[in-house]
Amino acid sequence: MRLFAEMLERGFIKHGVSVEKWQPLVFLGIGQTTNRGFSKWLGYIDKWIIFPPVLMLKVLLLKITGVECNYHICDHSNSFYLRFLPKNRTVITCHDVLAIRGAMGYADAYCPASYFGKILQKNILKNLLNAKRIIAVSNFTYNQLNNLFLNSKSATINEKKDWTVIHNAFNGSFSVLDKNTVYERIAKAGIVNSVPYVLHVGASGKRKNRKLLVLMIDKLSGKWNGKIVFAGQAIDAELKALITPKNLEYRVISLVRPNHELLEALYNGCQAFIFPSYSEGFGWPVIEAQACGVPVIASNVEPMPEISGNAALHVNPDNADDFANALLSLNNTEIRHGLINKGFENCKRFEVDKFIIAYLKFHGLGD
Repeated sequence: MRLFAEMLERGFIKHGVSVEKWQPLVFLGIGQTTNRGFSKWLGYIDKWIIFPPVLMLKVLLLKITGVECNYHICDHSNSFYLRFLPKNRTVITCHDVLAIRGAMGYADAYCPASYFGKILQKNILKNLLNAKRIIAVSNFTYNQLNNLFLNSKSATINEKKDWTVIHNAFNGSFSVLDKNTVYERIAKAGIVNSVPYVLHVGASGKRKNRKLLVLMIDKLSGKWNGKIVFAGQAIDAELKALITPKNLEYRVISLVRPNHELLEALYNGCQAFIFPSYSEGFGWPVIEAQACGVPVIASNVEPMPEISGNAALHVNPDNADDFANALLSLNNTEIRHGLINKGFENCKRFEVDKFIIAYLKFHGLGD
């Protein structure tokens, strides 16, 4: 959520609001490069044990000096810090409740949790539901959060909560690039511009449904001879086990954590962006692709239709044939350009300035 916090900070400052960013300092976790294993627990000590007293001291100093300010917790997973902040003047952005629901046993979240993960998510939910002021990043996330609240012991009939939906904005620059720039950038990544490809951006977790793309091109044998580019995490063993028996290794390219310039070029150069995710809180890649002027084929489960503005082809994430047919339908110039133009129009909803103004208003700092 670093980029999100930085976007808020820049936007508030641009609109004349003084901002001070507080975050846990790294002591025990210094020099650690992973968020797994022992280093992950060291990071938890920094975050949950060392930082709270620092946070309380900062709040106390502001109170003593008579400074009144609003507080914003940029990520719901840090809802624990609400305990040390004034509830009436603290807003939390809830990006999703997938991990929370997964820890509670909801299979449709596709986020299974370990024993300690369940304890952590239970704690996050408890603190989150105590918040009086929450911004959800999509209607879908808002509804899931509200259902958790209504089904919890925290719910009371007369309790007043100020919860709202403000869609995320672009947290980076994504736009249509000239072809030479695109070819130059993707060539450095080993992609030949004469070979068509479809793009997937994201992690390797089950909920991202990467296997659908492999099944899709297998179904398209003889009808489409392009490649798949997976940008994000490396291909895992499970996906390799699906690719190898089908002899599709030569049609799959893995680009691990591409930088922004390459990612923007990948969007621009693809024949279509494919996003068959089972669960999301928002789904940034959908609008990033639209901003780069390419058609999107995505799951028909929320929040994908909400975020795409229905300016995408939405199909069943379990049906490779439907995705294959959707890709072939893009050979129709009218369909292709119609989706691209609708995508550009949809992207206007996620302009950074609109987003910042909405946040300022919710904080009572705007007109």
